[in-house]
Formats: sequence, C-alpha cells, structure tokens
Amino acid sequence: MHYILFYDVGDDYLVRRAPLRDEHLGLIRQAHSRGELVIAGALADPADGAVLIFREQAPAEAFAKADPYVKHGLVTAWRVRKWNTVVGDGAST
Repeated sequence: MHYILFYDVGDDYLVRRAPLRDEHLGLIRQAHSRGELVIAGALADPADGAVLIFREQAPAEAFAKADPYVKHGLVTAWRVRKWNTVVGDGAST
C-alpha cells in the first residue's frame, strides 16, 4: 500500500517557486533518504500540480505541512489518498 500526496498549484507556480526550490527539494531528498518517499515529480503540459508517492500516510501529511511551497501559497490545495497497489516494488497485494 502507498499514499499519494497530490498538489494543486497556482497559475504563477513556475515563476514563484525559484526562491523556495532548494528548500523544497531538500525536504524531498530527506524524505526519500529516510525511506518515506518512493518517488515524486511535477506534472507537465500543463504544469498544474505534483504527485508524491509515500509509504505511509503520516509522513505524507507531515511533508505537506512542512513544505515551503505549501507554506507560501504556491500549492493551492493538497490531499493524501490511500493507493492500493497491486504490481511493482512494494505493492501491497
């Protein structure tokens, strides 16, 4: 089982993220090195969100609450959804 952290971002996200990007990516790298985060990335064409895959719900929620993109309003909404995985590394069934 995994948990998907979905981000919705504002229209000016690509412009506003530059001064916060290093801190944001640092949090991503830390979560990954702790084994909490499986994979993450921004959506493209259009660049209107991001998806981060976590192994557990609590670290996903904690990540969002600590993320400078969320704190500074670049992320307009976020949500965590349980994902019943069936094939692949770490799939639950």
